[in-house]
Amino acid sequence: MNGPSDQDRAFARQGRIVALVIAAGGLLAIFAPSLIAVTGLPQRYEMLFYFAALGAFAWALVVAVGMWRNRPSGK
Repeated sequence: MNGPSDQDRAFARQGRIVALVIAAGGLLAIFAPSLIAVTGLPQRYEMLFYFAALGAFAWALVVAVGMWRNRPSGK
């Protein structure tokens, strides 16, 4: 039996990257208030963290839709 093809490995790797970006964006949004309190930054920087998390979610959505449209055909 043959192992996964290079295309399947690339597809799986891209899926893992999307999952990590979603997780990192979620953690950033959850811990934004704590990060502001610990670092002593002004409150306006909290919004910057939220926008970064929003950008991560938007990027992940675009890439996930692209993956869905270009998914390898089933065997």
